[in-house]
Amino acid sequence: MGPRGPHNVNVGLKQVKKFHNLLDEIGYDSESYNVNIPANAKWAQNGMTIAGGNGRGGATNQFHWSQGLFVDDNRTVVIADYGNDRIMQWKNGDTTNGRVVAGGNGAGNGLNQLRSPTDVLIDKETDSLIICDANSLRVVRWSRRSGTTQGEILLDNIACFGLAMDEQRYLYVSDHVKGEVRRYKFGENIGTLVAGGNGQGAGLNQFNYPRYLFVDRQQNVYVSDCSNNRVMKWKKGAKEGIVVAGGQGEGSALTQLKCPDAIFVDTLGALYAADTWNHRVMRWTQGAQQGTVIAGGNGDGAGANQFSLPFGLSFDRHGNLYVVDANNNRVQRFSIEKDC
Repeated sequence: MGPRGPHNVNVGLKQVKKFHNLLDEIGYDSESYNVNIPANAKWAQNGMTIAGGNGRGGATNQFHWSQGLFVDDNRTVVIADYGNDRIMQWKNGDTTNGRVVAGGNGAGNGLNQLRSPTDVLIDKETDSLIICDANSLRVVRWSRRSGTTQGEILLDNIACFGLAMDEQRYLYVSDHVKGEVRRYKFGENIGTLVAGGNGQGAGLNQFNYPRYLFVDRQQNVYVSDCSNNRVMKWKKGAKEGIVVAGGQGEGSALTQLKCPDAIFVDTLGALYAADTWNHRVMRWTQGAQQGTVIAGGNGDGAGANQFSLPFGLSFDRHGNLYVVDANNNRVQRFSIEKDC
């Protein structure tokens, strides 16, 4: 090995900085998974099926009412396969079969089982899956190591639905019965209330069936408030939220949502929502009074430009959109247009 004087250290730092700048250009940050999407971005209107699409069932090329998903930076997709009581993984390039990476041993609350999971995320620090095991009323962690046959309970007796993790590795969990979102350190089971907690309702300090979550770098919490047909943003430390999408009653106008589910916020602050019962994905730029349809919106159907109840939603580092098309038992990828 060569000498390790100050000159070599500086050269090393310059190389690291150059590498980080390169990652930033393609939309990837070394500390967290962030997506830089141009303000004028558009997506192909026809999606490509990258998982499932072979009818409803329990084979490894099928889903049964799948819900949340998480896209890793190498385009590995993990999906909460709700009706099959399992988590499925599809790697980039897999076009036929996925792999069961948690559960799949029948519905139950054993450590080797799941019961109707609704959401999943990857914790890179521990190389594990964090799963909302909804109908077992618990959050579990399942190692991604090959041969793992059971998980461990992180939180119990919680009516969880959605999960998120911030850059400090705090875990956020929505409780749709209590109408609240709490933040947890790993190892604790009480957590800190960060949104809601004031009973079921339509007030700015309330939720009515909170589902999916997104947390940005400032620890602002975004919540899909399903039965209030809106998405709320709770700034760190706030006592009430701000309506950032919908909130104009149930409907299909561009100012409205109908039971939104998964949400995502890019580095420009644009919000993306799976507008489930309108069978479309919408984009709301920061401060906008109405959204735009970026995928679907062509009625309930199984065409390449249609959805039938989209639930999960995420992006890869390049800005390609992934959508869990629940009633069509498939995951669709919509490529970002190159000339945007």
